[in-house]
Amino acid sequence: MKNVLNGTDFHFPGQLNKYKGKVRDVYTLNNQLLVMVASDRISAFDVVLPEGIPYKGQVLNQIAAKFLHATSDIVPNWVIATPDPVVTVGIACEPFKVEMVIRGYLSGHAAREYASGRRMLCGVPMPQGMKENDKFPQAIITPTTKASVGHDEDISKEEILRSGIVSEADYLQLEKYTHALFQRGTEMAAERGLILVDTKYEFGKANGKIYLIDEIHTPDSSRYFYKEGYEQRQLKGEAQRQLSKEFVRQWLIANGFQGKEGQKIPVMTEEIVNNVSERYIELFEQITGENFIRSDVSDVLKRVENNILAFLKDR
Repeated sequence: MKNVLNGTDFHFPGQLNKYKGKVRDVYTLNNQLLVMVASDRISAFDVVLPEGIPYKGQVLNQIAAKFLHATSDIVPNWVIATPDPVVTVGIACEPFKVEMVIRGYLSGHAAREYASGRRMLCGVPMPQGMKENDKFPQAIITPTTKASVGHDEDISKEEILRSGIVSEADYLQLEKYTHALFQRGTEMAAERGLILVDTKYEFGKANGKIYLIDEIHTPDSSRYFYKEGYEQRQLKGEAQRQLSKEFVRQWLIANGFQGKEGQKIPVMTEEIVNNVSERYIELFEQITGENFIRSDVSDVLKRVENNILAFLKDR
């Protein structure tokens, strides 16, 4: 499978600029529209890997579309349309410079901080006597700064308010939205036999109104456990079965790469690339409960461009 979408260089009517993220290409148009293209690029350890993953962009875009639609009664979101399986068009918002990370379980970064002896994360206390992957008594919000370059950094609510990054009124609203979204995501995951462990939400403002932006509840932005066997694995001190892109990180680690200076990215053979693609499709079907329909990728760039142009023409 060679015809992957590794990047775009489109020129749309009224285009003001293009931003290339690790995974997405984002076009800003002069009528306050944002055109977001989910490429097949894949990143791990803050590094974009050399090979694209077939259908990965479609997986992420369609999972995000499903969950954004399913939560639109909680908070307005930026989406206007999805004119192509890898494209979302929406309202151009001014993003808040924080990401709202919410954790229901002691996993990932929180578990590493806990193991190092810390009992505070982003100004939030973590109970004594927990072990990795235990459930918190109640979900905690552990925000990070949204860095344009380099790594996002942990930050507390108090620091956010003191520095004026977000006003108190807006931040309190973001907290309410974050808890409500996580509750909805938890309920939807449970219907699929999954546990939503932790995730992050991004918000922005347009015309004085707060919107939910970017993607939500995808395997790139969230961690899921399988519900079946969770309790037994915790009692035995065993690793939990995860549904996330952790398997990519584990493959890289096993092949001597963690994004550190001097390390070389291992060769991604066609077999590895196709295996990762199949795992993403499996993630889609497990999370959504729907069959994944592979889009026509015989000329993926032309298809994406034509679908965007047709949408813009009809507006």
